[in-house]
Amino acid sequence: MHVTLTTWLITIAVIAALFVFDFFAHVRKPHAPSLRESGFWSAVFIGIALVFGAVVFAVWGPTYGGEYFAGYITEKALSVDNLFVFVIIMATFAVPREYQQKVLTIGIVLALMMRGAFIAVGAAAINAYSWVFYLFGFFLLYTAIKLVRDHGETTEHVSDNKMVLLARKFLPVHDEYDGDKLVTRIDGRKMVTPMLLALVAIGFTDILFALDSIPAIYGLTEEPYLVFTANAFALMGLRQLFFLIGGLLERLIYLSYGLSIILAFIGVKLVLHALHENTLGFINGGEHVAVPEISTSMSLIVIVGVLAVTTIASLLASGRNKDTVSR
Repeated sequence: MHVTLTTWLITIAVIAALFVFDFFAHVRKPHAPSLRESGFWSAVFIGIALVFGAVVFAVWGPTYGGEYFAGYITEKALSVDNLFVFVIIMATFAVPREYQQKVLTIGIVLALMMRGAFIAVGAAAINAYSWVFYLFGFFLLYTAIKLVRDHGETTEHVSDNKMVLLARKFLPVHDEYDGDKLVTRIDGRKMVTPMLLALVAIGFTDILFALDSIPAIYGLTEEPYLVFTANAFALMGLRQLFFLIGGLLERLIYLSYGLSIILAFIGVKLVLHALHENTLGFINGGEHVAVPEISTSMSLIVIVGVLAVTTIASLLASGRNKDTVSR
């Protein structure tokens, strides 16, 4: 896949413009978005992601188009998992509902910038060392097992986040909000507000999510351009999704199981690819191993199928539990 520097610059400029538009059109004036507003703009951003996928199909062919959609769907599913943590962060710092949009938008932009760095490092590592696929694969398998093992356990309190503790240690923190300001002045002294701490928590929590999502998408495509755009479009509209399905999150009781299956599947796919491209001397004398490789179409079928089954099963199970409790 050949992507020119001009294409990269135009793509980054368009994505940046969409974030700027979203900020000035919906976030600059503090308000709690309605379900109608959240639903409409969530659909718009998903539509933009689908149109971009169609462009990839038309310009670079169905193989890369399929890789983009597989990556986008996977990243979107993993980003929904992020929303559980975002809900906890908002509650922990008691962020007023009308200011939550600003926290989410800035936090998501910071997350995308940090993911860009991860993507660049991952691309350089893969180009230089094919055995990196072994590391990515086994890490995803470990993550999948950990997701199942930790299912239902209480998440560490966000205020105990090391970056938040560090911020409190070195910055004068005021306990009250001053509108949507990140910094306020109390008795002539500059102090940061809880709004800034919530931003720190969201931004650096996403680093942990990136450790899973970046290896996962590299298991579906080796093209940095597709990895970046799939991540960008998956994060775009995440704010609207937060308000749209906030009440639905607690009903997705099997989502972590579905994500663990997807991560394990991609982990196996990466290990098989690493064996096929093997250069490690202690494995088959440094020669490639004749193993089957999983196609992009098969990856799409598995990812969509698992998400559909776990979502439907979650809604049915939570619905039965709700009926039981109501009786």
